[in-house]
Amino acid sequence: MNEADTRALVERYLTAFNASDHEAMLACLSEDVVHDTREGERQIGKEKFRWWLAENARHFREELADIIIMTAPGGVRAAAEFTVRGTYLATAEGQPEARDQSYRLQAGIFFDVDDDLVTRLTDCFNRAALKAQLEKG
Repeated sequence: MNEADTRALVERYLTAFNASDHEAMLACLSEDVVHDTREGERQIGKEKFRWWLAENARHFREELADIIIMTAPGGVRAAAEFTVRGTYLATAEGQPEARDQSYRLQAGIFFDVDDDLVTRLTDCFNRAALKAQLEKG
């Protein structure tokens, strides 16, 4: 896969995220995708990712803005940096009580790509900053 194809794949994934189109997001992933979650867990497989998406959507409504995509030579890796604009909908474990708080965070995702699909993605953001914004209300 070349850099342009990898960029297009990442753009498709992020566009689907912003549209809350979980099926389109899943279509970008390999069956045995490795997901290093925001919570610090490693989950393997598309079905676990489907479950994670549903859980995340239950607690948070998020949109990504100011997106910058970087690709490695050969297109085997990519990274996206962005601003997460979100609303906290339902109380999540380890977080303050949800009261429809709004938040903004700088965040990113690292991607590994093979055979035109994402084989690994790692979510990165500052959990302490999120918690502080949710506590502040």
